Amino acid sequence: MTNIYDMTREELIDWLGTKNVKSFKAIQIYEWLYMNRVKSFDAMTNLKKDFIEELKKEFTIEELKIKKLETSETTLKYLFELNDGNFIEAVVMKHDYGVSVCVSSQIGCNMGCAFCESGRLKKVRDLLPGEIIGQLLAIEENSGLKINSVVIMGIGEPFDNYDNIIRFLKIVNDAKGMAIGARHITVSTSGIVSKIREFSDFPLQINLAVSLHAPNDEIRNRIMKINKVYNIDTLMEAIREYTTKTNRRVTIEYVMLKGINDSKECAQELVNLLRGMNVYVNLIPYNETSHSEFEKSSTKRKDDFFEILNKSGITVTVRREFGGGISAACGQLRANEVER
Repeated sequence: MTNIYDMTREELIDWLGTKNVKSFKAIQIYEWLYMNRVKSFDAMTNLKKDFIEELKKEFTIEELKIKKLETSETTLKYLFELNDGNFIEAVVMKHDYGVSVCVSSQIGCNMGCAFCESGRLKKVRDLLPGEIIGQLLAIEENSGLKINSVVIMGIGEPFDNYDNIIRFLKIVNDAKGMAIGARHITVSTSGIVSKIREFSDFPLQINLAVSLHAPNDEIRNRIMKINKVYNIDTLMEAIREYTTKTNRRVTIEYVMLKGINDSKECAQELVNLLRGMNVYVNLIPYNETSHSEFEKSSTKRKDDFFEILNKSGITVTVRREFGGGISAACGQLRANEVER
Protein backbone atom coordinates (compact mmCIF):
# COMPACT_ATOMS: atom_id res chain seq x y z
CA MET A 1 0.00 0.00 0.00
CA THR A 2 1.04 3.60 -0.62
CA ASN A 3 1.58 6.20 2.07
CA ILE A 4 -0.85 8.94 1.06
CA TYR A 5 1.75 11.57 2.02
CA ASP A 6 3.77 10.33 -0.98
CA MET A 7 1.09 11.61 -3.34
CA THR A 8 1.19 14.99 -5.04
CA ARG A 9 -2.21 16.54 -5.66
CA GLU A 10 -1.78 15.82 -9.38
CA GLU A 11 -1.15 12.16 -8.62
CA LEU A 12 -4.22 12.01 -6.39
CA ILE A 13 -6.34 13.54 -9.16
CA ASP A 14 -5.05 10.89 -11.57
CA TRP A 15 -5.95 8.14 -9.09
CA LEU A 16 -9.41 9.62 -8.55
CA GLY A 17 -9.90 9.53 -12.30
CA THR A 18 -9.39 5.76 -12.30
CA LYS A 19 -12.23 5.51 -9.76
CA ASN A 20 -14.51 7.91 -11.68
CA VAL A 21 -14.39 10.33 -8.72
CA LYS A 22 -14.35 14.06 -9.31
CA SER A 23 -11.00 15.80 -9.00
CA PHE A 24 -12.10 18.26 -6.27
CA LYS A 25 -11.93 15.35 -3.82
CA ALA A 26 -8.14 15.70 -3.98
CA ILE A 27 -8.48 19.17 -2.46
CA GLN A 28 -10.68 17.81 0.32
CA ILE A 29 -8.17 15.04 1.09
CA TYR A 30 -5.27 17.52 1.13
CA GLU A 31 -7.17 19.86 3.43
CA TRP A 32 -7.79 17.03 5.90
CA LEU A 33 -4.16 15.91 5.78
CA TYR A 34 -2.32 19.23 5.79
CA MET A 35 -4.71 21.81 7.21
CA ASN A 36 -6.66 19.72 9.73
CA ARG A 37 -3.80 17.23 10.27
CA VAL A 38 -6.05 14.21 10.73
CA LYS A 39 -4.43 10.82 11.30
CA SER A 40 -7.15 8.54 9.91
CA PHE A 41 -9.39 8.41 6.87
CA ASP A 42 -12.43 7.97 9.12
CA ALA A 43 -11.82 11.51 10.42
CA MET A 44 -12.47 12.92 6.91
CA THR A 45 -16.11 13.53 7.73
CA ASN A 46 -17.16 15.23 4.49
CA LEU A 47 -16.25 12.14 2.46
CA LYS A 48 -18.74 9.33 1.87
CA LYS A 49 -18.15 6.09 3.74
CA ASP A 50 -17.78 3.98 0.60
CA PHE A 51 -15.13 6.39 -0.72
CA ILE A 52 -13.30 6.29 2.62
CA GLU A 53 -13.22 2.49 2.29
CA GLU A 54 -11.66 2.89 -1.18
CA LEU A 55 -9.00 5.14 0.32
CA LYS A 56 -8.27 2.58 3.05
CA LYS A 57 -7.78 -0.16 0.45
CA GLU A 58 -5.26 1.93 -1.50
CA PHE A 59 -3.47 4.11 1.03
CA THR A 60 -2.05 4.32 4.52
CA ILE A 61 -1.43 7.41 6.67
CA GLU A 62 2.08 6.91 8.02
CA GLU A 63 3.77 9.05 10.66
CA LEU A 64 7.41 9.25 11.68
CA LYS A 65 8.37 8.13 15.17
CA ILE A 66 10.53 10.56 17.16
CA LYS A 67 13.36 8.43 18.53
CA LYS A 68 15.39 11.21 20.12
CA LEU A 69 15.28 14.99 20.51
CA GLU A 70 18.18 17.24 21.46
CA THR A 71 17.58 20.90 22.20
CA SER A 72 19.43 24.15 22.70
CA GLU A 73 18.19 27.72 22.92
CA THR A 74 18.03 28.20 19.16
CA THR A 75 17.96 24.64 17.84
CA LEU A 76 15.97 21.42 17.98
CA LYS A 77 17.52 18.28 16.51
CA TYR A 78 15.25 15.32 15.82
CA LEU A 79 16.18 11.70 15.22
CA PHE A 80 13.32 9.89 13.49
CA GLU A 81 12.77 6.16 13.18
CA LEU A 82 11.15 5.04 9.92
CA ASN A 83 8.77 2.11 9.53
CA ASP A 84 11.59 -0.11 8.29
CA GLY A 85 13.73 0.62 11.35
CA ASN A 86 16.12 3.05 9.65
CA PHE A 87 16.97 6.44 11.14
CA ILE A 88 17.02 9.96 9.69
CA GLU A 89 17.32 13.38 11.26
CA ALA A 90 16.13 16.95 10.85
CA VAL A 91 17.16 20.20 12.48
CA VAL A 92 14.95 23.13 13.50
CA MET A 93 16.61 26.55 13.62
CA LYS A 94 14.92 29.50 15.30
CA HIS A 95 15.64 32.86 13.65
CA ASP A 96 14.41 36.36 14.39
CA TYR A 97 12.40 36.17 11.17
CA GLY A 98 10.89 32.71 11.72
CA VAL A 99 11.57 28.99 11.93
CA SER A 100 13.54 27.02 9.34
CA VAL A 101 13.95 23.27 9.12
CA CYS A 102 16.76 21.32 7.49
CA VAL A 103 15.42 17.96 6.31
CA SER A 104 17.09 14.75 5.15
CA SER A 105 16.55 13.33 1.66
CA GLN A 106 18.23 9.91 1.95
CA ILE A 107 19.20 7.33 4.57
CA GLY A 108 22.96 7.77 4.44
CA CYS A 109 24.83 9.30 1.51
CA ASN A 110 27.09 8.03 -1.26
CA MET A 111 28.80 11.34 -2.03
CA GLY A 112 31.55 10.62 0.49
CA CYS A 113 32.62 14.20 1.22
CA ALA A 114 35.59 13.82 3.54
CA PHE A 115 34.45 16.41 6.10
CA CYS A 116 30.79 15.35 6.25
CA GLU A 117 29.47 13.19 9.07
CA SER A 118 26.38 12.06 7.14
CA GLY A 119 28.51 10.53 4.38
CA ARG A 120 30.43 8.36 6.80
CA LEU A 121 27.62 5.79 6.71
CA LYS A 122 26.82 4.72 3.16
CA LYS A 123 23.47 5.23 1.53
CA VAL A 124 20.84 2.65 2.49
CA ARG A 125 18.04 3.99 0.30
CA ASP A 126 16.26 7.10 -0.93
CA LEU A 127 13.53 8.71 1.13
CA LEU A 128 10.06 8.83 -0.36
CA PRO A 129 8.19 12.16 -0.49
CA GLY A 130 6.02 11.20 2.47
CA GLU A 131 9.08 10.48 4.60
CA ILE A 132 10.43 13.96 3.88
CA ILE A 133 7.06 15.65 4.43
CA GLY A 134 6.69 13.51 7.54
CA GLN A 135 9.70 15.24 9.11
CA LEU A 136 7.93 18.60 8.85
CA LEU A 137 4.58 17.32 10.08
CA ALA A 138 6.13 15.58 13.10
CA ILE A 139 8.17 18.65 14.00
CA GLU A 140 5.20 21.02 13.88
CA GLU A 141 3.08 18.65 15.99
CA ASN A 142 5.83 18.00 18.55
CA SER A 143 7.22 21.52 18.89
CA GLY A 144 4.12 23.63 18.33
CA LEU A 145 6.18 25.78 15.98
CA LYS A 146 5.05 26.98 12.55
CA ILE A 147 7.66 26.22 9.91
CA ASN A 148 8.38 29.21 7.68
CA SER A 149 11.17 27.84 5.48
CA VAL A 150 12.69 24.51 4.46
CA VAL A 151 16.22 23.57 3.45
CA ILE A 152 16.94 20.17 1.89
CA MET A 153 20.46 20.02 3.24
CA GLY A 154 20.35 17.21 5.81
CA ILE A 155 21.48 13.61 5.35
CA GLY A 156 21.78 12.66 1.68
CA GLU A 157 22.30 14.28 -1.72
CA PRO A 158 18.91 15.59 -2.90
CA PHE A 159 19.77 15.40 -6.59
CA ASP A 160 20.70 11.72 -6.14
CA ASN A 161 17.01 11.28 -5.21
CA TYR A 162 15.75 13.69 -7.84
CA ASP A 163 12.27 12.40 -8.69
CA ASN A 164 11.18 12.04 -5.07
CA ILE A 165 12.56 15.50 -4.26
CA ILE A 166 10.54 17.03 -7.10
CA ARG A 167 7.39 15.36 -5.76
CA PHE A 168 8.19 16.61 -2.24
CA LEU A 169 8.67 20.16 -3.53
CA LYS A 170 5.26 20.09 -5.19
CA ILE A 171 3.59 18.89 -1.99
CA VAL A 172 5.34 21.26 0.39
CA ASN A 173 4.64 24.23 -1.89
CA ASP A 174 1.04 23.28 -2.70
CA ALA A 175 -1.45 25.86 -1.40
CA LYS A 176 -3.51 22.98 0.00
CA GLY A 177 -0.42 21.11 1.21
CA MET A 178 2.21 22.62 3.53
CA ALA A 179 1.78 25.93 1.65
CA ILE A 180 5.40 27.02 2.09
CA GLY A 181 6.37 29.55 -0.56
CA ALA A 182 8.83 28.48 -3.24
CA ARG A 183 11.24 31.26 -2.35
CA HIS A 184 11.33 29.93 1.21
CA ILE A 185 12.54 26.50 0.04
CA THR A 186 16.17 25.70 -0.78
CA VAL A 187 17.63 22.57 -2.36
CA SER A 188 21.34 21.98 -1.79
CA THR A 189 23.51 19.83 -4.06
CA SER A 190 27.14 18.82 -3.95
CA GLY A 191 27.24 19.47 -7.68
CA ILE A 192 25.49 16.84 -9.81
CA VAL A 193 25.74 18.83 -13.02
CA SER A 194 23.18 16.88 -15.06
CA LYS A 195 20.52 17.49 -12.38
CA ILE A 196 21.38 21.18 -12.01
CA ARG A 197 20.60 21.51 -15.72
CA GLU A 198 17.40 19.51 -15.35
CA PHE A 199 16.34 21.56 -12.31
CA SER A 200 16.60 24.74 -14.36
CA ASP A 201 13.41 23.59 -16.13
CA PHE A 202 11.45 23.11 -12.88
CA PRO A 203 8.69 25.76 -12.89
CA LEU A 204 8.68 26.63 -9.18
CA GLN A 205 11.07 29.36 -8.02
CA ILE A 206 12.89 27.13 -5.53
CA ASN A 207 16.29 28.35 -4.33
CA LEU A 208 19.38 26.39 -5.37
CA ALA A 209 22.50 26.07 -3.22
CA VAL A 210 25.71 24.42 -4.42
CA SER A 211 28.25 23.01 -1.98
CA LEU A 212 31.54 24.17 -3.48
CA HIS A 213 33.88 24.24 -0.47
CA ALA A 214 37.05 24.79 -2.51
CA PRO A 215 38.33 27.31 -5.08
CA ASN A 216 40.31 24.81 -7.19
CA ASP A 217 40.25 21.18 -8.30
CA GLU A 218 43.26 20.16 -6.22
CA ILE A 219 41.56 20.97 -2.92
CA ARG A 220 38.08 19.91 -4.03
CA ASN A 221 39.34 16.53 -5.28
CA ARG A 222 40.74 15.92 -1.80
CA ILE A 223 37.59 16.72 0.15
CA MET A 224 34.77 15.99 -2.36
CA LYS A 225 34.80 12.85 -4.49
CA ILE A 226 32.16 14.24 -6.83
CA ASN A 227 34.73 16.70 -8.20
CA LYS A 228 36.44 13.80 -9.97
CA VAL A 229 33.21 13.35 -11.95
CA TYR A 230 32.21 16.99 -12.34
CA ASN A 231 35.23 19.28 -11.93
CA ILE A 232 34.94 22.94 -11.00
CA ASP A 233 34.96 24.27 -14.58
CA THR A 234 32.11 21.92 -15.50
CA LEU A 235 30.20 22.87 -12.37
CA MET A 236 30.66 26.61 -12.93
CA GLU A 237 29.40 26.30 -16.49
CA ALA A 238 26.27 24.51 -15.26
CA ILE A 239 25.67 27.23 -12.66
CA ARG A 240 26.05 29.94 -15.32
CA GLU A 241 23.54 28.14 -17.53
CA TYR A 242 21.16 27.79 -14.58
CA THR A 243 21.30 31.45 -13.57
CA THR A 244 20.92 32.61 -17.18
CA LYS A 245 17.92 30.38 -17.78
CA THR A 246 16.11 31.01 -14.49
CA ASN A 247 17.36 34.51 -13.62
CA ARG A 248 17.70 33.20 -10.05
CA ARG A 249 20.78 33.68 -7.89
CA VAL A 250 22.59 30.59 -6.66
CA THR A 251 24.03 30.23 -3.16
CA ILE A 252 27.61 28.97 -3.03
CA GLU A 253 28.14 27.05 0.20
CA TYR A 254 31.70 27.13 1.53
CA VAL A 255 32.56 25.29 4.76
CA MET A 256 35.66 26.75 6.43
CA LEU A 257 38.26 24.05 7.12
CA LYS A 258 41.38 25.00 9.06
CA GLY A 259 44.51 24.91 6.92
CA ILE A 260 42.67 23.36 3.97
CA ASN A 261 40.58 25.98 2.17
CA ASP A 262 40.66 29.05 4.43
CA SER A 263 43.81 30.91 3.35
CA LYS A 264 43.89 34.39 1.83
CA GLU A 265 45.11 32.77 -1.40
CA CYS A 266 42.02 30.54 -1.44
CA ALA A 267 39.83 33.57 -0.90
CA GLN A 268 41.38 35.36 -3.86
CA GLU A 269 41.03 32.24 -6.03
CA LEU A 270 37.35 32.09 -5.07
CA VAL A 271 36.93 35.74 -6.05
CA ASN A 272 38.49 35.05 -9.45
CA LEU A 273 36.29 31.98 -9.91
CA LEU A 274 32.98 33.67 -9.06
CA ARG A 275 33.47 37.23 -10.29
CA GLY A 276 30.64 38.28 -12.60
CA MET A 277 28.39 35.34 -11.71
CA ASN A 278 24.89 35.69 -10.27
CA VAL A 279 25.80 34.03 -6.97
CA TYR A 280 26.49 34.82 -3.36
CA VAL A 281 28.75 32.99 -0.94
CA ASN A 282 27.67 31.56 2.40
CA LEU A 283 30.68 30.87 4.63
CA ILE A 284 29.95 28.01 7.03
CA PRO A 285 31.76 27.45 10.34
CA TYR A 286 32.70 23.76 10.51
CA ASN A 287 31.08 21.49 13.11
CA GLU A 288 33.92 19.38 14.46
CA THR A 289 33.28 15.71 15.32
CA SER A 290 35.40 13.00 16.88
CA HIS A 291 35.49 11.08 13.59
CA SER A 292 36.91 13.88 11.45
CA GLU A 293 40.49 14.86 10.66
CA PHE A 294 39.29 18.42 9.97
CA GLU A 295 39.14 21.40 12.30
CA LYS A 296 37.19 24.63 12.38
CA SER A 297 38.88 27.74 10.96
CA SER A 298 39.91 30.43 13.42
CA THR A 299 37.83 33.57 13.75
CA LYS A 300 40.67 35.62 12.25
CA ARG A 301 40.96 33.38 9.18
CA LYS A 302 37.20 33.49 8.70
CA ASP A 303 37.16 37.27 9.04
CA ASP A 304 40.09 37.74 6.64
CA PHE A 305 38.43 35.42 4.10
CA PHE A 306 35.18 37.36 4.40
CA GLU A 307 36.91 40.72 3.91
CA ILE A 308 38.71 39.63 0.74
CA LEU A 309 35.46 38.46 -0.82
CA ASN A 310 33.50 41.48 0.38
CA LYS A 311 36.03 44.08 -0.82
CA SER A 312 36.20 42.33 -4.20
CA GLY A 313 32.48 42.80 -4.75
CA ILE A 314 31.40 39.23 -3.97
CA THR A 315 28.23 39.16 -1.87
CA VAL A 316 29.10 37.07 1.18
CA THR A 317 27.47 36.07 4.45
CA VAL A 318 28.60 33.96 7.39
CA ARG A 319 26.15 31.34 8.53
CA ARG A 320 25.05 31.77 12.09
CA GLU A 321 26.20 28.88 14.25
CA PHE A 322 23.42 26.69 15.62
CA GLY A 323 23.32 23.67 17.88
CA GLY A 324 25.79 24.52 20.61
CA GLY A 325 25.82 21.67 23.11
CA ILE A 326 23.99 19.21 20.85
CA SER A 327 25.02 16.78 18.08
CA ALA A 328 25.26 19.63 15.63
CA ALA A 329 27.01 18.01 12.66
CA CYS A 330 24.71 16.74 9.93
CA GLY A 331 24.31 12.98 10.36
CA GLN A 332 25.93 12.88 13.80
CA LEU A 333 22.77 11.94 15.69
CA ARG A 334 21.99 9.13 13.27
CA ALA A 335 25.55 7.85 13.25
CA ASN A 336 25.59 7.75 17.05
CA GLU A 337 22.36 5.72 17.09
CA VAL A 338 23.38 3.29 14.34
CA GLU A 339 26.75 2.60 15.94
CA ARG A 340 25.40 1.95 19.42
